[in-house]
Amino acid sequence: MININCIIIDDEPLARKGLKEYIADVDFLSLAGEFDSPLKATDLLGRGDVQLLFLDIQMPKITGLDFFKTLQNAPPVIFTTAYPQYALEGFEVNALDYLVKPISFDRFLKAVLKAREYYEVREKNVTEASVTSGYFFIKADNKLVKILYDEILFVEALQNYVTIHTKDKKYITYLTFKSVEDYLPSDKFIKVHKSYIVSAAKVESIEGNAILIGQRHIPISRNQKDEVMEKLLKGKFLKR
Repeated sequence: MININCIIIDDEPLARKGLKEYIADVDFLSLAGEFDSPLKATDLLGRGDVQLLFLDIQMPKITGLDFFKTLQNAPPVIFTTAYPQYALEGFEVNALDYLVKPISFDRFLKAVLKAREYYEVREKNVTEASVTSGYFFIKADNKLVKILYDEILFVEALQNYVTIHTKDKKYITYLTFKSVEDYLPSDKFIKVHKSYIVSAAKVESIEGNAILIGQRHIPISRNQKDEVMEKLLKGKFLKR
């Protein structure tokens, strides 16, 4: 059975209390900690034992959104806030869900069921194929689909889904961008943007801050461009 270790970060005691009571009523959730400030949670998050984060947005010193963007290996996140206007920005960082206070139990349950499905899909439907096997499986279109590394052009984040683009087709699967990034062999695939991973072998050209693969222009993050260029060109750039 799936068991998900989660933490709560919220500066409001009543909000934390409500979430704690909801978590206690769900058999596949375990509360690993609660914090009134994001900065107090960094040590626990750094250990890699947290599998789900309930994160408030409006907090003193640093917002939940800004804090989440600083995390190197962030767990799946469910944002909790009294301000619905932040929903779009929340989904732009691939949040599993966005709960607006006051949070009802059924809405909470719907959100955490997404988290359980995410871990079930990752555990059961992505095989432990080695890099040398040249393929892996994903769940897409209600079936298990075999994906060959050599057929992948690029991977694109889409809210809490991921789209894997191949030459002939694209596959939408219920995985986080981070889980796909961790699984793909780093010598073949390069993260060029917060929402894109490209196959190095499929890059046709680089112009400015964009990579061309087929008919798609894929952006390169400004703060990652030097690293991306080094990985793409190292040992493969002929100079005079």
